[in-house]
Amino acid sequence: MFSSTLRRRFPALGAASLATAVIVACLGMPSAATAATSTAVLATDDAPATSEGESAVTVGVATRPAGEDGRPDGRSRFSITADPGQSVTDRVLVGNTGTARQDFTVYATDAFNDDAGEFSLLPTDATPTSVGSWIRFDDGSDRVTFSLDPQEVRLLTFTVAVPADATPGDHVGGVVASVLESGAQVTVDRRVATSVFARVAGELQPQLSLTSYEASYEGDWWNPFSGHVRLHYTVSNPGNVALSANLTSGTKTWLGVPATGDQGGKIPVVLPGNSASYEDTVDGVGQWLYLNPFTVLSPFVESPDASMQVSVVPITRDAVTFAVPWTVLILVLLVAGGILLSRWRRRRDEVRAQEWMDFVAQTAADDAAALAGARTDGS
Repeated sequence: MFSSTLRRRFPALGAASLATAVIVACLGMPSAATAATSTAVLATDDAPATSEGESAVTVGVATRPAGEDGRPDGRSRFSITADPGQSVTDRVLVGNTGTARQDFTVYATDAFNDDAGEFSLLPTDATPTSVGSWIRFDDGSDRVTFSLDPQEVRLLTFTVAVPADATPGDHVGGVVASVLESGAQVTVDRRVATSVFARVAGELQPQLSLTSYEASYEGDWWNPFSGHVRLHYTVSNPGNVALSANLTSGTKTWLGVPATGDQGGKIPVVLPGNSASYEDTVDGVGQWLYLNPFTVLSPFVESPDASMQVSVVPITRDAVTFAVPWTVLILVLLVAGGILLSRWRRRRDEVRAQEWMDFVAQTAADDAAALAGARTDGS
C-alpha cells in the first residue's frame, strides 16, 4: 500500500469529470450549514475577494476513484464485493482545485437517507458503525491529514476490511475530503466525497415497500377537466440491498377506465433500513367523482457494475379519492329543476284548462236550463 503526492495541474485529471464525480456522489449534509457549503463546493468553490482590489481566493476540494496506475479510471463511485472477513484495497485521488494552499482531512463515514430522501453522510464528528468503520488508510489510521498547494493532487490507498460477522447485503458510505474554512464568525466544513457501496456476500433480500400511500384531489370547481391528484407516499427499504426505483403513476375512474395518461418518475437510491417520503402530482385529472390513483414502483440497482444487479419484484399501491364535479352537478340541477318546473307548469295549465272547460260547460248547461224554464212558463 502506498500514498503519493503528484505535483501537477489538476485539469490533467479532468476537472470537469471530477465535478461530475462529486455530483454523482450525492453529498447531502445533515445540517443546513453543511448542505449550503456542499452546494458551493459543487459550484466550483468560488469565494469573493476579501476587499476591493484583492484577487479572489477560492477553496476547491475534489475526490475521484483511481486505478492501479494512480490515474482516474472513469468510476463515479467505489463498488466493492467481498466475503465476510475479506479485505479489498482501492485508491482515491484528492485534489486542491482552489487558489490557496489548504489543509485536508480525509476519512470514511457511513451514508443514510435524509428526510427528503437524499443520499447523505454522517456529520464529521459522528462515529460510523458500518462500512465507514471498516476503512483504513495505508498507515493503518481511519483518517489522514495533509496540505496541498493549489492544483496539487495526492493519491491515497485505503483498505476495506470486512468483518467476519458482517451481515450480507449492501453497506454504504463515502470517502470524504474535508477542508475547514475559518470565517469571521463561523468555521465552514467543506466536504466532498465519493460514495462507497460495499456488498457483503450472502443471502440478498432486495425489497422496497410503500409503507404509506395517500391521495387527494385538487382543482377549480368551475373547470371539471383541469384538476390534479396529489400523491403522498413513503418508500421504505426493509431489505439489505440499496435500491433505486422507476415509478409510474396514474389515475383510473369507474370500471377501471383511465382518467389520465400515466406519468413516469424516479426514486433516488434508498439505503437498507432507511425510508423516505415523497410527494408527486398527476395532472390532467377530470372531476369524475370516483377516482382511483395508483403508483407502480419498479426497483433496480443503480450501478454500472453488472455483477451488482439483482431482480426485484415491482410494487403497486392505490387509493380512492373523490372529486365532485360541481359545475356538472350545478348544470344537472338546473336542467332537472327546469324539467320539473316545466312539468309543474304544464300540469297547472292542464288543471286550469280543465277547470275552464268545466266552467264553460256548466255555464252553458245553466243557460240552457234557464232558457228551457222560460219557454215553459211562456206556454
